Amino acid sequence: MSYAHSPALERRSRAPPPPSKGVERAKLLEKLTLLHERLSGDPAAFRRAAIEMLQAALASGRDEARVALEDGGTGRACAEALSAQTDDLLRVALEMSARWLAPAQPGQSLPTIVAVGGYGRGMLAPFSDIDLLFLLPDKPPPGVERVVESLLYVLWDLKQKVGHATRTVDECLKQARADMTIRTTLIEARFIVGDKGLFETLQKRFDAEIVAKTAPEFVAAKLAEREARVRRAGASRYLVEPNVKEGKGGLRDLNTLFWISKYVYRVRNAHELVAAGLFSPREFALFRRCEEFLWSVRCRLHFLAGRAEERLSFDVQRPIARQLGYSTRAGLIDVERFMKHYFLIAKDVGDLTAIVCAALEERQTKRTPAFGRLVGRLRRRTRAIADAEDFKVDNDRVNVISDDAFERDPVNLIRLFWIADRSNLPIHPNATRLVTQSLKRIDARLREDPEANRLFLDVLTSRNAPEIALRRMNEAGVLGRFIPDFGRVVGMMQFSMYHHYTVDEHLIRAVGELSGVEAGRLAEDLPLATKIMPQIAHRTELYLATFLHDIAKGRGVDHSLAGAEVARKLGPRLGLSPANTERVAWLIEQHLVMSNMAQGRDLLDPRTAEALSAIVQTQERLKMLLTLTVADIRAVGPGVWNGWKGQLLRTLYWETEVVLGGGHSVIDRKGRVKAAQETLRRSLPGWSDPEFDAYAQRHYPAYWLKVEPARQIAHAKLLHAMAAETRSLATEVTTDAFHGVTAVTVVAPDHPRLLTGIAGACAAAGGNIVDAQIFTTTDGLALDTIFVSRAFERDEDELRRGQRIAANIEKTLRGEVRLSEMTSPRQPRDVRRGTFAIEPEVTVDNNLSRRYTVVEVSGLDRPGLLRDLTATLSSLNLNIGSAHIVTFGEKAVDSFYISDLTGQKINAPARQAAIKRRLLADFGAN
Repeated sequence: MSYAHSPALERRSRAPPPPSKGVERAKLLEKLTLLHERLSGDPAAFRRAAIEMLQAALASGRDEARVALEDGGTGRACAEALSAQTDDLLRVALEMSARWLAPAQPGQSLPTIVAVGGYGRGMLAPFSDIDLLFLLPDKPPPGVERVVESLLYVLWDLKQKVGHATRTVDECLKQARADMTIRTTLIEARFIVGDKGLFETLQKRFDAEIVAKTAPEFVAAKLAEREARVRRAGASRYLVEPNVKEGKGGLRDLNTLFWISKYVYRVRNAHELVAAGLFSPREFALFRRCEEFLWSVRCRLHFLAGRAEERLSFDVQRPIARQLGYSTRAGLIDVERFMKHYFLIAKDVGDLTAIVCAALEERQTKRTPAFGRLVGRLRRRTRAIADAEDFKVDNDRVNVISDDAFERDPVNLIRLFWIADRSNLPIHPNATRLVTQSLKRIDARLREDPEANRLFLDVLTSRNAPEIALRRMNEAGVLGRFIPDFGRVVGMMQFSMYHHYTVDEHLIRAVGELSGVEAGRLAEDLPLATKIMPQIAHRTELYLATFLHDIAKGRGVDHSLAGAEVARKLGPRLGLSPANTERVAWLIEQHLVMSNMAQGRDLLDPRTAEALSAIVQTQERLKMLLTLTVADIRAVGPGVWNGWKGQLLRTLYWETEVVLGGGHSVIDRKGRVKAAQETLRRSLPGWSDPEFDAYAQRHYPAYWLKVEPARQIAHAKLLHAMAAETRSLATEVTTDAFHGVTAVTVVAPDHPRLLTGIAGACAAAGGNIVDAQIFTTTDGLALDTIFVSRAFERDEDELRRGQRIAANIEKTLRGEVRLSEMTSPRQPRDVRRGTFAIEPEVTVDNNLSRRYTVVEVSGLDRPGLLRDLTATLSSLNLNIGSAHIVTFGEKAVDSFYISDLTGQKINAPARQAAIKRRLLADFGAN
């Protein structure tokens, strides 16, 4: 567990805040009494004025809680204060309802109000729901339901989100037996007002009749519920915009642990779990520390959003980081340091989960005979492991034979994960708990131990499931201690919309992607990588480079160069020869080159392949770099990889292979064009051979080499339909929910300002272009596909939006409307983009192409940026030979191959400076 490396909140704690004055029950009731006396003849006026009074008290109490929190108070104190204010509000609202709004008979008993669920815990986030149980005796007095109804209307008028139920004790127990959710809410039931004896009866009967008899059932249900919830919220606890409440390692996980522990150990308060033997004092202190941090973040998140927001999105991360006192240090900006702390806390919650699971399993083996028989049916015979004397297979999981296994031989801390991977078995929670308690044994001596390093390298390069094994090591805290440079990136996020995971999680996923390529599981998506992987002679070096490629992020220097230095130090320790160590370092140093070239260069310009071949120099290096590049991109996050990127990388690979082979390739360019045409021909069985041959002649080789087969089929059908209808302008819209984009294909007569017109019409319709495929046919038609970021969740809504964009484009290209007359529609703004600051850059290079000057532009993306850039180039009397549009989250990186109107490169320094100046100005355009 990260006792040492979890930083404390950086803001100094101050004296506890004074008691709240927002909802003062006695004063409120006194004011309400005077108000009723004054307005007794006008019930409606009294109700309106009373609601306004309660709203003011509620707002005042919430403001006090916020000020106290921002002034150094704890998150727990804030949540407890808000809960106490809500208690008083309920008592006042109940009395107001019973006395004036739905008057009860003199002496009539009122409903007993019980807080349940999260509110029952006595902690409430600023805009959370409140869950109430109105507990009634077996024979409710007349009029009590009118009081409850009146009270609920008051709460709704106060804009409170209320979950409620009205039940007797028998009804509560009946419902709890049948419904696990109701059972869970009753675990933390808390008396607010009414008949306390009735409430205590409920507690006693619930404990004796349900809790005492159903612990195994409850534990199984809660753990299954947790798994389902985590899948919905995001299976990794290292998502860079985590859900503080529902995400893995969030508050709900802590709550689940507490519910299970209370249910099994029959305790009322969390601190009793130490006496019960579940937690050591140190572990319970960790529980409280995690709880406090998460509540502090959650309360601030609600206050900033002004609603019940649980997702820690980019736009709120920096304000919260600054409220908590984080600052920029050691290569990490304030928000990255805050989020690293968050992820370390989430990891600690995972450690606590392992502790509870281990304790529950140990307790189950000592239960009553009936419970033992239930467990016994699930257990398998314990057996020894032949070549690992300190370990055993216990109920189909790897466990230690004795608790001193790691003390006697610290190498066992690595061997445990090696055995689990080799055996394809999970690790017993008892062993996991012992690992977290033994992390101090991973010291310099163990890191230099040859056997420990051999075992680790075996795990990393395993043909079983290295991703699972590495993640287990990381979750347990072993990986960051055994490889200290990896420890520096554990929990490290990059403040960018492009990256979905923390650096450590990305590296582990990249190894998983590489393993998937090698196993042949990704052959359909990655045919080339799957084909060449078995041909790579330096497999171990490729796996190590994949594991280390981003390990030097957050150091304030070029992470590729710094990562290469890490590899040069680590390679010999892991037993690599100097030559193989240098091979790993080279891969890390160059790991971005192929991706940048594939997406930002003209791949059929000879200079592109020549430049890459000069870097890689050998076929082996080219194969290794392609495979690493693919694994890296796919591990960034869902939807980042697509068929277009795969096709670009394959084209770059084959073009470079030709150069490396002295003009020869396994499959030359003509062969690849022919193969693409034959694939398309098979997909169009209704076409005659002359029809297809004529169509094939309409495309240049670049089209056949770059466009993925599915899009080639769509293009063929669109162009065929246009020919049949003698149209020269057409559009087609498709949407892709997984990749979060909508594609608009445009076919129109080509002319120099066409791309500007398309981009402008798209921006005017509210579309933000994130990628583009731009081609010209031999008969003078432009065939352009632009990809705009998705705005709607439902495909039907998104398709309608895409069709509006396409209609705008058609009107613009027909001359029916001028771009200057178009107004952009109001649309939901991605507020996250406003939180990023990217310094724009423009480079002008005459060495990247034989025919063209290459202009590369990068900066903060925005709707209409491509329109403005292309319009600027056109206004400078420049022709755009090809454009390569890429976005990395909030960052746009666009490359344009340009020439002057005579077809010459731009050589004059003054003209190059003017191009830079004008393009930089576009980033300041509104």
